Amino acid sequence: MKRFAYAALAALSFGLPAFAGEQFVDQTGFAVSGYDVVAYRSLKQSPVGTMQVAAVPGQADITAEYNGATFAFASQENRDMFLENPEYFVPQYDGHCAYGVSKGGKVPGNPNLWRIVDDRLYLNITKNVVGFWEEDIPGNITLAEGNWPGIEPDAASENPIPNFTSQAPAQ
Repeated sequence: MKRFAYAALAALSFGLPAFAGEQFVDQTGFAVSGYDVVAYRSLKQSPVGTMQVAAVPGQADITAEYNGATFAFASQENRDMFLENPEYFVPQYDGHCAYGVSKGGKVPGNPNLWRIVDDRLYLNITKNVVGFWEEDIPGNITLAEGNWPGIEPDAASENPIPNFTSQAPAQ
């Protein structure tokens, strides 16, 4: 009987909308500080422990809405690719720092401190944090994945990104 009850509860939950937390949006008014999330896939990723290649700013007039936030793109082609499969392109943890999530909190993600791991985009907050993140990327992802369900419904971080000046378009 318990199995039936659990199966019925699971089946009913599939029909309900998933509660998603808010995307991190900074003073630019854009998710990922207005940087093009599709462009990360075409950038040459640097080896662990070295500086990342700078992200590509989007344009204020080429945008798409997703998860309650506006994303900007460098080209119409990138916008169209995003609209085909936004979940593939958006950063993990609604654009919050992956290491911060592994530690149980929501802090901003810097769009220039990024890494694609297992075909997923992760952001971090500062260069120092990148060092901690890269000491054990798989372990930090495991911790973050365990923490995320409990903190995802919390409000998005409203903190500014330290030592970051956006190159992205202003609204």
